[in-house]
Amino acid sequence: MAVYTIVFSPTGGTKKAADLFAEAFCKDYVTIDLTERGRDFSKDSFVQEDICIVAVPSYGGRVPDAAVSRLRQMKGNGAGAILMVVYGNRDYDDTLVELQDTLTDAGFSCVAAVASIAEHSIMRQFATGRPDAQDAQELSDFAGQIRRKMEEGTGSGKVVLPGNHPYKSYGGVPMKPQAGKSCTRCGRCERECPVGAIRADDPTVTDNAACISCMRCIAVCPQKARSVSKVLLAAGSMKLKKECSGYKRNEVFLPR
Repeated sequence: MAVYTIVFSPTGGTKKAADLFAEAFCKDYVTIDLTERGRDFSKDSFVQEDICIVAVPSYGGRVPDAAVSRLRQMKGNGAGAILMVVYGNRDYDDTLVELQDTLTDAGFSCVAAVASIAEHSIMRQFATGRPDAQDAQELSDFAGQIRRKMEEGTGSGKVVLPGNHPYKSYGGVPMKPQAGKSCTRCGRCERECPVGAIRADDPTVTDNAACISCMRCIAVCPQKARSVSKVLLAAGSMKLKKECSGYKRNEVFLPR
C-alpha cells in the first residue's frame, strides 16, 4: 500500500492541515501538488491498494475549479480516498459532497472524510493561527479512527456527507491581488500562480477574469509587493464577521 497526499493549497493552510493528518495516518507518504499548472495530471494513476488523502480548500462553499479539473484527469482505479476539506471558519457548504462526486467520477473509492479549520486565506483575522495544537491533536485522533476502521475491515460502507445537489452557486470574490510600486518584476508570482492569471512578460499585470483570488501571489512575493484593495477587504471582513466568529471544531465522517 502506498499513501499519497493530493493537495491544492495556494497559501499553505490546507497543506498544513493535510500534513498533520497524513503524518498521524502514515509517516511515509508522497505529495502531489495540485497547484502545479504545468503538470500532466493524467499521468497520475493509482492502484486499488493505494490510499490518497485528497485535501482542498473551500472557496465559497465549493471545490476550486482548478482542483476539480486536475482531479478529474487522474486515474483512481479503485484506490481509497480520504477526503479533506479545509475552510476559514465560515462554512464548507457543498465542498465535501462535490469533492466526493469528483473523486468517484475519477475512479476513487471514498472511504472517509474530514472537515478542518485553517486561517482564512484572505481575511486572516478569522481562525488566526489555525490549525493549532488542539487541531493537530484532533486530526491525529481522526487519522487513528480512520486507520482502525480500515484495518478492522469495518470501513467498507458508504460515507454520507453534508452537502446539496445541485451545488451552491459560486461566482468568485471581487478581491483580485494587484502589484504595487515595490514590485521588482522577479516573476515568482507568475511562475507559482495556479491558474496562470499573471502575465509572464509583465508580472505587474493580472488577468482579473482568470484570477481565482487564491492569494498565492501575495504569499510568495519576496517584496510583499502584491495586495488586495483595502476598501474591499474591509467590506468583506464586515460581511463575514458574524459568520466567521466563534470557535469551530474539526469534523470526521466515517463509513456507515
